[in-house]
Amino acid sequence: MPVPWFLLSLALGRSPVVLSLERLVGPQDATHCSPGLSCRLWDSDILCLPGDIVPAPGPVLAPTHLQTELVLRCQKETDCDLCLRVAVHLAVHASLQAQVVLSFQAYPTARCVLLEVQVPAALVQFGQSVGSVVYDCFEAALGSEVRIWSYTQPRYEKELNHTQQLPDCRGLEVWNSIPSCWALPWLNVSADGDNVHLVLNVSEEQHFGLSLYWNQVQGPPKPRWHKNLTGPQIITLNHTDLVPCLCIQVWPLEPDSVRTNICPFREDPRAHQNLWQAARLQLLTLQSWLLDAPCSLPAEAALCWRAPGGDPCQPLVPPLSWENVTVDKVLEFPLLKGHPNLCVQQVNSSEKLQLQECLWADSLGPLKDDVLLLETRGPQDNRSLCALEPSGCTSLPSKASTRAARLGEYLLQDLQSGQCLQLWDDDLGALWACPMDKYIHKRWALVWLACLLFAAALSLILLLKKDHAKGWLRLLKQDVRSGAAARGRAALLLYSADDSGFERLVGALASALCQLPLRVAVDLWSRRELSAQGPVAWFHAQRRQTLQEGGVVVLLFSPGAVALCSEWLQDGVSGPGAHGPHDAFRASLSCVLPDFLQGRAPGSYVGACFDRLLHPDAVPALFRTVPVFTLPSQLPDFLGALQQPRAPRSGRLQERAEQVSRALQPALDSYFHPPGTPAPGRGVGPGAGPGAGDGT
Repeated sequence: MPVPWFLLSLALGRSPVVLSLERLVGPQDATHCSPGLSCRLWDSDILCLPGDIVPAPGPVLAPTHLQTELVLRCQKETDCDLCLRVAVHLAVHASLQAQVVLSFQAYPTARCVLLEVQVPAALVQFGQSVGSVVYDCFEAALGSEVRIWSYTQPRYEKELNHTQQLPDCRGLEVWNSIPSCWALPWLNVSADGDNVHLVLNVSEEQHFGLSLYWNQVQGPPKPRWHKNLTGPQIITLNHTDLVPCLCIQVWPLEPDSVRTNICPFREDPRAHQNLWQAARLQLLTLQSWLLDAPCSLPAEAALCWRAPGGDPCQPLVPPLSWENVTVDKVLEFPLLKGHPNLCVQQVNSSEKLQLQECLWADSLGPLKDDVLLLETRGPQDNRSLCALEPSGCTSLPSKASTRAARLGEYLLQDLQSGQCLQLWDDDLGALWACPMDKYIHKRWALVWLACLLFAAALSLILLLKKDHAKGWLRLLKQDVRSGAAARGRAALLLYSADDSGFERLVGALASALCQLPLRVAVDLWSRRELSAQGPVAWFHAQRRQTLQEGGVVVLLFSPGAVALCSEWLQDGVSGPGAHGPHDAFRASLSCVLPDFLQGRAPGSYVGACFDRLLHPDAVPALFRTVPVFTLPSQLPDFLGALQQPRAPRSGRLQERAEQVSRALQPALDSYFHPPGTPAPGRGVGPGAGPGAGDGT
């Protein structure tokens, strides 16, 4: 009766199992089988072509179980190599003869061998085990992982699989029988307060390599630091460098030496905390984003709505759902439009909030005082609306005492007239963002009207009493000044649109400054007005208003801005089409330069540039007549310069600088180190960063 083949495939992987060791003498492969069976090994290797699953023509011989065992293949008593023995247990479904293919894949080799097995008719019982065939043996690298698959060829059933972790030299009691283990550098990891020490106990003459890397579940490892060393060494790591996937590889600098790998921080709570702190969410397009982190993170993410005022971000689940997150894998949002109040919440497997970022705030500006309406659609075109508030979702219309309920009629009118922005839509419902600014303005208009009437009456009374007039005017002047201080100083941010990445970096800085007592204006948030008025008219109006209110103009220098300034200083004109139609920096030079040339700039202008992008000395000398700060290294001084001229220096300045730095850091990481490239800020070991260490 014709018999199918068996395919057994082995490849490197991970799964810790260590079995007892037996010594095999001689270099030749061999096979043996259970009593009653006969088997032989073909003389040469064959091609590894497993083929597709096909229907069985009748009863077949099938594998039922895989079993592995570690053995030593020895030429002499002290000259052995680690080897993997594989046993395939067979059952007849029902056939008397088979050919078994074993496929081995382990870097840097791959091989397949062919066995023949015969089963006497007396042993054939349908569905019952008839014994096993054993292959001795597959030589694999110390410390590697072997993955095994077994299936018939032609394949009639789904394959079996098994994973076997091979020990390294430290896990073998017979390591002195393996020559490649004799010169292995021994490595220990110890803790000392906030530091971790890597202690390598080797002789002073021993040369070895040491490498730190991030072990990746998918894709190749990400190297972090490498160096060739001599003699005993103690390498110190800061606890902030530890992440669960940080692994250490050490090996003697000798030909064909064994490399030992150890990942000692997989269960370290500090490493898991550092991993979440290093994770960053990055917005790629309106609807796509990814999670950038050193290691894999078992997490879920969902959209939430964050209203101004410090209230918690409210998850939009339902109507949206939680999504599983994979590091460095692009995920899609089911959105029609972006909004600065939309944020991403990420939780771990214990449903604890670990990460929250408002990805659209950098490009669309600070949080808006909008109300989010949730529309729910039912059968027969039935629909209901509610307004999301900190206390829950308030049905509209409603007689509740909440803000949304009081304005419910107006919100419904805005929705019907198309004044609300639709963010999401499907068969079950929709999300709408409705602006509240005009209602707030109406309310404050009534308040101001009442105040003006009261002030007019009070003025009349005080004018009748001249003795009190001067005192009243003095009080009024103090009130005006305190009111201006409470509103925050106006700041106009000017920059050259070198590229889209730099624009996102500018947006992040502007958004961070808005969280302080500053009223920031930047052309990124005024595209419509800029297009309607033109860059020159828009900038002149913004500059005039800013300086009249005692504000400050911030010149954010970049290589493109320096080139434009130099061109204007030489020729007095900028070449047409050199920059985009919305580049206010190009338009601003016509009136910024006179302020500097006539000495009016000090006190009204400050300069800034980003560390690693531009050195302050590269800024033209004319513009260095005002302070030029590097960000984020000089953030406290920069924020101090943005305060009111006569305002006392706040004791919270350092705290605000740290707040701005934290908000700015994700954008800096994204700009200077796009996804997939290692960032020096996350480097570990001595001399971490690009180019540190020696290559192999």
